[in-house]
Amino acid sequence: MNNRWEIFQSSSDYRFVPYIMAGDPCIEATIELSLALQESGAAAIELGVPYSDPLADGPVIQRAGMRGLVQNMNLEKTVRLVSELRARGLEIPVIIFTYYNLLLQLGENRFLSLAKENGVDGVLVPDLPYEESGYLKEMCSDHQLALISLVSPTTREKKLVKLSKEAEGFLYCISSLGVTGIRSEFRKELNDFLKAAKANSSVPVLVGFGLSQREQIQQFEGISDGFIVGSAIVKKIEELEEQLLSNRNEAITTFKQFIESLLPVYSR
Repeated sequence: MNNRWEIFQSSSDYRFVPYIMAGDPCIEATIELSLALQESGAAAIELGVPYSDPLADGPVIQRAGMRGLVQNMNLEKTVRLVSELRARGLEIPVIIFTYYNLLLQLGENRFLSLAKENGVDGVLVPDLPYEESGYLKEMCSDHQLALISLVSPTTREKKLVKLSKEAEGFLYCISSLGVTGIRSEFRKELNDFLKAAKANSSVPVLVGFGLSQREQIQQFEGISDGFIVGSAIVKKIEELEEQLLSNRNEAITTFKQFIESLLPVYSR
């Protein structure tokens, strides 16, 4: 792992990892939103790749993907965008969130070489089963990239222990079944699931899928090591689309105020 991961993993903070879609609503907005998130306390960023058939994404992120596709964003352009983010001052880890079909189209070797060249720190492939991930994980290791593992409340205990022990970067614990999207409540068994994952993981354990309010995020403090917010942030970007295209400075200010209202005091 690189120095960015070392800083991420050694932090004692309750880590905030936001998700945004590359090219939504334009490339320059993606850059400025990423920098605003870093300034607001993000410990890492998940950068989504626009895709026409996103199996794990709900309607909010699907619409963001369509806006990204209108900007002609694809996997290679998203990876190259990270180099621009680094040049503009982004210092935290960047995880590319993509689907395996896009990796196959570009080619795993080409993707990993580009990722390393452009300052990417990890990759998350939600439709790649653990049982079929060994080849990609080995290749990621050769390129000093973390292949982020996903576990859910339905993951069997034996598999959860194995995945937790083998996790790289951080362990992504899915809070709810189904696709991404804002949720009002979570299953009662979620705390026990997070505790089991944390007991066996050598990397930070983060909870995601559905978190959209400060009160929800706070309830997992001490049980998880951090939290991932996607749909709520992407929805706010959608609301600010016109401003981000015409009056970006004002839109970024409004966006940062929203992030501040979302985050627990102790994560800033």
